[in-house]
Amino acid sequence: MLAAERREYLLDLLARTGKIVAKDVAADLGISEDSVRRDLRDLAAEGLCQRVYGGAPPASPAVVDYDAQQTVARGGKRKVASAAAAPVRPGSSVILDGGTTALAVARALPKELACTVITHSPTIATALIDHPRAELFLLGGRVFKHSAVTCGAAAVEAAQNVSAELCLLGVTGVHPEAGLTTADADEAEMKRALSARAADTYILASCEKIGTASPYRVLPWEKITGLIIDADPHDTAIEQLKTLGVGVLVAR
Repeated sequence: MLAAERREYLLDLLARTGKIVAKDVAADLGISEDSVRRDLRDLAAEGLCQRVYGGAPPASPAVVDYDAQQTVARGGKRKVASAAAAPVRPGSSVILDGGTTALAVARALPKELACTVITHSPTIATALIDHPRAELFLLGGRVFKHSAVTCGAAAVEAAQNVSAELCLLGVTGVHPEAGLTTADADEAEMKRALSARAADTYILASCEKIGTASPYRVLPWEKITGLIIDADPHDTAIEQLKTLGVGVLVAR
């Protein structure tokens, strides 16, 4: 089979099953695993898959700069944000991650709601300035401009000194095997630090992130309370997550 034909085969397999397992492809095509891995490196270089041990799931389309993120899946993010904002009750405290979905959550909070919001996103803090009854705590540190959040050692240390009832985290990839992932190692560490300071952690994921992966693992499934999504609840990846015992809340 020619290289171009293998490429089409791999892309079709990725679209149909949501993953490529190198040893299975090698056996099916009668080629070496090294050949498959070379093909996967080429696809990963084009941003078409995310290489992991043994194969590759689709790469997340959410790995773009902050301005570009605001144009991706706007309707889905609003649905997820509305569902995520509902549990924030009067007098409660919430840790709100950065990113455009979390920003949509901030905008979905009732203006007169009395609550405490802890965030490492200057953008989210600014969005809540005109909420007169919301107490705001902005965690300082190095500003990661790609996502408009603070991260690094100072931000992680600041996170260790707060606590909340609820943490709402964004990720760029949600995949049954690759797990909950994001594109930057420092951001992944910060997300873990934030989640560790809350009683419950929910992952915010609009449909374009489901079944995809990024390079850095954020949390294992057992560390989260559930997912808030706008995807089809019968999507193959979602069905697989349910079999793992992951709680899934579908935003309407």
